[in-house]
Amino acid sequence: MHSGLLLLTAVSLLYIAKTHSSLFAATGFAIIGYVAIDWLIPRVGPSFIKIGLFGKDLSKPKKPVLPESIGAVCATIYLFVTLFYIPFIFYRYIVNPNEELDSSKNNEFGWFPHKKLSEYLSAIMCLESTVLLGIADDLFDLRWRHKFFLPAIAVIPLLVVYYVDFGVTYVLVPGFMKNWIGRTSIDLGIVYYMYMAAMGIFCPNSINILAGVNGLEVGQSLVLAILALLNDALYLTMGSESSKESHGFSALLIIPFFGVSLGLFKWNKWPAKVFVGDTYCYFAGMVFAVVGILGHFSKTMLLFFIPQILNFIYSCPQLFNIVPCPRHRLPKFNEKDGLLYPSRADLVEQPPKKFFIPVLKFLHFFKLIDLEYDSKGNLISCTNMTLITLTLVWFGPMREDKLCNRILLIQFIIGLVTIFLRHALGAALFGYDNLQISVFN
Repeated sequence: MHSGLLLLTAVSLLYIAKTHSSLFAATGFAIIGYVAIDWLIPRVGPSFIKIGLFGKDLSKPKKPVLPESIGAVCATIYLFVTLFYIPFIFYRYIVNPNEELDSSKNNEFGWFPHKKLSEYLSAIMCLESTVLLGIADDLFDLRWRHKFFLPAIAVIPLLVVYYVDFGVTYVLVPGFMKNWIGRTSIDLGIVYYMYMAAMGIFCPNSINILAGVNGLEVGQSLVLAILALLNDALYLTMGSESSKESHGFSALLIIPFFGVSLGLFKWNKWPAKVFVGDTYCYFAGMVFAVVGILGHFSKTMLLFFIPQILNFIYSCPQLFNIVPCPRHRLPKFNEKDGLLYPSRADLVEQPPKKFFIPVLKFLHFFKLIDLEYDSKGNLISCTNMTLITLTLVWFGPMREDKLCNRILLIQFIIGLVTIFLRHALGAALFGYDNLQISVFN
């Protein structure tokens, strides 16, 4: 009954989309994606276990076995959804072939928006390549040094389309620096493409690094999607015509992503019934990289990743073996009280680099890490350097769902502050904002 009402709502939205905005179609297909995921997961889970794709939930008593890599199902449904609603996006161009549009919107190919179609198809191609990378990682457990740069290959179609259809590689100079530099913008050239490729590498890996608590991978993606949609809504209601087109494209990709992720979150949140696997982390991160690059707001998108950026910086000493890094840095589960405690790295068997010991003590002084000493005053362990563990150090042991919700709340608050500062400071620094907020005449 519940699913039937949702599907009826989805069909109604698809019908409305024929004469109204294609965002109605995006919402309809988001609902269809949610229903499909919710129906499929309990049915395909046993098959994943049967072929060896499973793992033990270390944060539950008796450590039950759960199906792994279910994020591949979510990613596959999303790709099907984005293919199925291509006709709805371009419906008015298909059914009205003789429609006369404003001459300013014509191009060398005619009135059909080939540019928009090429951007959309390149986004799908990029996401398909990323999903293949994620599946390969789930199947073969690739090492970090092998898989870290692979998303850069998947992002090549985006960069080619960006070069052909847009090609802007300059950045604006803040107002207070214009007199020093003598210009209003700086052309970065190939460096800008390197920056976009780096974004394609960072976004998928950052979600994969900030993981280890059931619901956190999908939860942070949902929070990022909400923040991106809030930002899109500002531009769609108050932005210039060019910004409305870019952020409309962003919303078209994010709304269905939100639907399928919400279906996955239902099964992955505490108490989890499935694991999402690396496939979902790569796929979700690349969705945000895609909309940031092709929506022409990659710098704003990176601001939404501030918690992930801080987590990456904080984790670097362990990622680069300056401090010992256990294979799994999951919080430690105590079966007696059902709470999660900070996990620790053993500094006796593998001591940290000598030059970094003062840094560890400095971090400990500001409660950014917890150090353990023996009776002789020798350093024997430290808490693992992740945002998850740091949250437990700050707020004490807590249940898995409360830990996840605490981290997601922190990310959401930071995101809201970021949106405000982006548009307030952006207008102040550059004299204007794409929301047409004018500060200087």
